[in-house]
Amino acid sequence: MKPHGAQACSPDEAAAFAEGIRARGGTVVFTNGVFDLLHPGHVRYLREARALGDALIVAVNSDRSARAIKGRGRPLNSEHERVELLLALEPVDAAVLFDEETPHAIIDRIQPDVLVKGADWGPDDIVGRDVVERRGGRVVRIALAPGLSTTTLIERVRRRG
Repeated sequence: MKPHGAQACSPDEAAAFAEGIRARGGTVVFTNGVFDLLHPGHVRYLREARALGDALIVAVNSDRSARAIKGRGRPLNSEHERVELLLALEPVDAAVLFDEETPHAIIDRIQPDVLVKGADWGPDDIVGRDVVERRGGRVVRIALAPGLSTTTLIERVRRRG
């Protein structure tokens, strides 16, 4: 276990973790993504997300799910490597893999108090918004760092290669 207690979880373990945080009066923050090649934009985003509550759970797209979203050749890092890297970051308290097309089922299982997505997502396009707002939670869109994305990083490497 990491010094800050970060852990890889099954969906049931993530839900139990969230229930424990709430039982102690804490606020559970949730976000999701592929997180293929970690870069400063990811770190800034995760720090901002974690600052919104007492624990941050990150749902990570499985390799199959990431390919469906990002296309052939992605992800570059395996699902287990991506989870391991996320867990090494101070803001991340737990990480859980999901294989579905969207994170709706895992959001419904965890029932976060705060759902965080990048500001590139329109307010009405955020999957799980219905689940979180139904229980009185809130959805927060965080501005992304300009020029910092995995796609930009891959393009930069290709140009230099």
